[in-house]
Amino acid sequence: MRFRSGTDIGLRREENQDAVRCEYFGHNVLAVVCDGMGGERAGKEASTLATEEFFQRFSAGYSESLSDEEIRKLLITSVSAANTVIYTRGRLDFKNFGMGTTCVAAFVNPKTAFIINVGDSRAYLIADNGLHQITTDHNVPSLLLEQGKITEAEAEVHPQKHMLVRAVGVEKTVQPDTFILDYEDKISLLLCSDGLSGYCGDDEIYDVIAEAPFDSVAEELINLALSKGGRDNVTVAVISD
Repeated sequence: MRFRSGTDIGLRREENQDAVRCEYFGHNVLAVVCDGMGGERAGKEASTLATEEFFQRFSAGYSESLSDEEIRKLLITSVSAANTVIYTRGRLDFKNFGMGTTCVAAFVNPKTAFIINVGDSRAYLIADNGLHQITTDHNVPSLLLEQGKITEAEAEVHPQKHMLVRAVGVEKTVQPDTFILDYEDKISLLLCSDGLSGYCGDDEIYDVIAEAPFDSVAEELINLALSKGGRDNVTVAVISD
């Protein structure tokens, strides 16, 4: 199992409010991508806090003897712990009120990939025939699409595309989505903030992944987003066996 990750401020923002962290747990990998939001410095603080708290809680609860369901529950506990820390911090200092962050994480062992997400940072399965989005965006157009009020084409260009309906740290409790992918021979995953997925098409992203050497794949994906104008912070993590 191997991974590559990277983050960049982009070309339009004054601060990078994204965070990424990947680590080995034995032969397994845990990767987390967060995209913060809030006032000045609050978004950066939220994404950093979420990443740190997630890893701390997961590390404290993980052992190789855990069942698949216990791993899924540990991921939920880790997101909930991050939610509590950020929610509390936002209410202790008025400058941080409303701070929050997206969070998408993957824990991958030799037979199973566990995905959890809140917000619109995404997880993709990288398959032989292209990218397949695993997660669902927790934003206004996705909610309207689910309710049958707009079409997929309308969702792509909706003016409230970046307005989240779920985020870590905004409410007292958080409701993440979880996904479990069993595999036999190999698996490859992409985690990213909307600085990549919001400005680059799936086919463009896949072409970069397919052509770039693995050691430089994160850098090349970031360069793709920058070539599209770099209007947001961009963060990626690629996991492959």
